[in-house]
Amino acid sequence: MSRLWLTGYRSYELGVFGTEDPKLLVIKATLKKLLTEKIENGVDWLITGGQLGVEQWAAEVGLELKTTYPELKIAMMTPFAEFGSQWNETNQAVYGQLASRVDFHQAVSSQPYHGPQQLRNYQEFMLTHTDEAVLVYDLEVSGKPQYDYRAIDRYRERHTYPLTLIDMDWLQESANEYQENLNNSSQND
Repeated sequence: MSRLWLTGYRSYELGVFGTEDPKLLVIKATLKKLLTEKIENGVDWLITGGQLGVEQWAAEVGLELKTTYPELKIAMMTPFAEFGSQWNETNQAVYGQLASRVDFHQAVSSQPYHGPQQLRNYQEFMLTHTDEAVLVYDLEVSGKPQYDYRAIDRYRERHTYPLTLIDMDWLQESANEYQENLNNSSQND
């Protein structure tokens, strides 16, 4: 069994607002390509959180990939109980729908949010229950993933724990490739 923790930027940190945003199409294509490689190299569990942004998009991509790779299991782990309850109704509905479709959904802490220690406990849980991580994060572009990156970096000082960073250069290359594929397919029509 090989378990992959996938996390990264929130949607607002990437300026993605809406399901038809071209940036989202590129990010999902990037995640799909990377996850396909990971699955073909033995990953059988995708473990992510429920945050708006990369985590939910990763779960969506994982669910799409299950049609080709039915052996893939997807877990959505959240740091605390009542996660997302402060979001607007639309975001809560999207989260609830995703949580109902994954293979496993659970909060690490059974208590509602009461302090940052829950977030540190969540990071520790994710690190000790996965074999590697993929982080959509660029060291030059700060954001919420910096906390997960630091936790992973500290963990890697004592453990063998592969980390793949999808940075802005990688996303730009993916955008170029995505556009090229669109151009080629429109020329073939």
